[in-house]
Amino acid sequence: MERIILHKDQVLFTEGDAPTVAYLIESGEIEITTSRAGERLVLSTLISGDLLGEMAVIDDAPRTATAIALSDCVLFQIDRTQISERLAGTDPIIRALLEGQLKRYRGALAAMQGKEIHKNDTDTASEKLGIGKIRLESQLREALNTGGLDVRYQPLLHVQSNKVAGYEALVRWNHPERGPISPVEFVALAEETSLIVPVGEYVFDTACAAVKTFIEHGADPKPFIAVNVSARQLSHPGLIERIVARVDAAGLPKGSLKVEITESQALNYEMVEKVISLCHNHGIKVALDDFGTGYSHLTHLHKLAFDTMKVDQAFTRSMLEHPRSMAMVKAIVAMAKAIDADIVVEGIETEAMLQALRDLGCDYAQGYLIGKPQTLEELLG
Repeated sequence: MERIILHKDQVLFTEGDAPTVAYLIESGEIEITTSRAGERLVLSTLISGDLLGEMAVIDDAPRTATAIALSDCVLFQIDRTQISERLAGTDPIIRALLEGQLKRYRGALAAMQGKEIHKNDTDTASEKLGIGKIRLESQLREALNTGGLDVRYQPLLHVQSNKVAGYEALVRWNHPERGPISPVEFVALAEETSLIVPVGEYVFDTACAAVKTFIEHGADPKPFIAVNVSARQLSHPGLIERIVARVDAAGLPKGSLKVEITESQALNYEMVEKVISLCHNHGIKVALDDFGTGYSHLTHLHKLAFDTMKVDQAFTRSMLEHPRSMAMVKAIVAMAKAIDADIVVEGIETEAMLQALRDLGCDYAQGYLIGKPQTLEELLG
């Protein structure tokens, strides 16, 4: 940032100037003024550590006030690019809130100056995105409260016995206006807030009820259901205890629920290690989901006693056509067996792929060949 010196009574910028840069006051005092009916009106006095001129840069509007030094000042210039780059990386909701605040400030200042208020009914792209995100979050809360979320179950085949041994619980949302919304969108939205906690609780509740229903309908073998947990859920106190309480309240056998942790979330290794230990103390098995696609490091992974490793479909889709892909799947399977972990291979879509898993000695297969995610009613027939 470029340092500039401003002497007492020197004007930094004037009302109506173009918004070229913003400023950070290092030392000194600056008075912000405007005019009303020909009279000078003091809006504020800024001191060391304060920013000024940033609003005009953010919304690319002419300066709405004049800045004058009350004493000798030292300031740092903040370039427009510096501001725009940081805003581009900000959450759309934060940008929408900021831009809405700027509009209200402009309107209030214009009214104070006795000027005509020009209403701008056109939202910026970031405002539209942010407002849409706020609306979607509110609707997700409503769906959670009114039973608008749905849980589907995708079967996992025990490869050697050729029987369905369990299911993965997948939350879905059929929006009343937009129709089905991608889980990538609304689960990510929920993870940005504490909303992921009640969403996760809902999935666990529904999964427990589903296991009980499967058993009551004579499912053989008695199935387990694997439920994904987010990083935010993992850090929420009492998560495992609440899962155990649900299993006990439903009278389910141990092992009825499995916890799946996505590899990209296994960054806080100490926390994950404690969660796994707590799960094992209560007879709950833990899977490492999407192995090989996240940020985990093998020097840390060997400390995490996962019961199951799930091979992401990114490896399996091309394993029959590309020897290197097959070699990687073989290596992952061998590593899982070496550490006494079960292996689940995702993305199985053909009989040839399933046979390859049998030849490799894989434990479980998941994919459209085995079955698509379905409602409990559909699975029970």
